[in-house]
Amino acid sequence: MRIREATERDWPAIWPFLRHITAAGETFVYPLDLDEEAARALWLLPAPNRTVVAVDDAGTVLGTANMTVNRPGNGAHIASASYMVDPAHAGRGVGRALCVYTLEWARAAGFRGMQFNAVVECNEPAVRLYRSLGFEVVGTVPGAFRHPREGYVGLHVMYREL
Repeated sequence: MRIREATERDWPAIWPFLRHITAAGETFVYPLDLDEEAARALWLLPAPNRTVVAVDDAGTVLGTANMTVNRPGNGAHIASASYMVDPAHAGRGVGRALCVYTLEWARAAGFRGMQFNAVVECNEPAVRLYRSLGFEVVGTVPGAFRHPREGYVGLHVMYREL
């Protein structure tokens, strides 16, 4: 697996699984009916932010991540990132590789920490992955996420120093 900068040419490979993941409404706070134009604007971030893809040897897009400053101004020393793995390629370490990549990017860019603002508390694979990479839950907003099966569940704020 190789991680590289995403380009507009990658969008046709990203959009189907991004659409599927957001429409499922289980892990992201994006609108369930997110249209393609809005999704592209949310995911393919302009510089100095970054969007990357993980690809296999054949060039197939396995997953994607975007990286940004968490908050501007006096909060600009903390990074944030989001990840989506094509469900057809789940369980192969793609999410871990993308998360490690974003941590390395943030450290190299001079950020002091990375914060995730809205990790769905019942998204156990994500919470387990982030904890294994040194993130801690620093707070949970009770009932802040309307999960399609679990009802109202909390959103974790997770943080890791770099």
